[in-house]
Amino acid sequence: MAGPSLASEIVVTDGDTLQLDRTIYRLDGIDAPEIDQTCLDQRGDVWPCGVAARDRLSAYIGERTVRCEDKGPDPVYRHRRIGICSIEREPTTLNEWLVREGWAIKFDPAAKGRFTAEEADARENRRGLWKGCFAEPRELRGWNHNGARLIGGGCQAGHENRTRDKLFRVDSPMPPGCPIKAKLALRAVGYEGIYHLPSCGSYQRLKRVNRWLCTEEDALAAGFRKALTCR
Repeated sequence: MAGPSLASEIVVTDGDTLQLDRTIYRLDGIDAPEIDQTCLDQRGDVWPCGVAARDRLSAYIGERTVRCEDKGPDPVYRHRRIGICSIEREPTTLNEWLVREGWAIKFDPAAKGRFTAEEADARENRRGLWKGCFAEPRELRGWNHNGARLIGGGCQAGHENRTRDKLFRVDSPMPPGCPIKAKLALRAVGYEGIYHLPSCGSYQRLKRVNRWLCTEEDALAAGFRKALTCR
């Protein structure tokens, strides 16, 4: 296990991932919306909650210095580390702040009992994601359209199927900086589906997209293989 690292250059890539200089940290014990994830607001309208979570975290950090305690390699994304990160001289970690402000949820079993109070407070006061209705990020990653548990103060009983249709969309706009198209496909034997780079011959023809991803590493980690039209 590596020791704490202090960053002079910080890039927030999504609501629970930071790049400090050359090291990428996924925040320990929490799960924020995927960058391409959409949620419903309190009126039932679709909004890009994944982009909003990233932007809120970036704005909160601002120009301040961030320090991360390295907890070891990410078991899913091998090029990333697991981290507990905080702004220098701030007693609350970024992990805790995101859950308390409603921009992430506790991620069991990795949370190990942590963040329960922060999540309950965010849910009760309908902060961030909790003001509307959303699916857990892990459900989006697995594209569990039919079985996803819907959470949030804006979820309406009896409208679950209609809500899932809004949350698991195949027409979502591309998030800034995430141009890779990915589509679930049974023919991609051994994979969840196929991803298409802008340089692929199939890219422009593919209109109904399940996921937008930012890098090829993200696409491979999510279980997609490259389209055969890519050279």
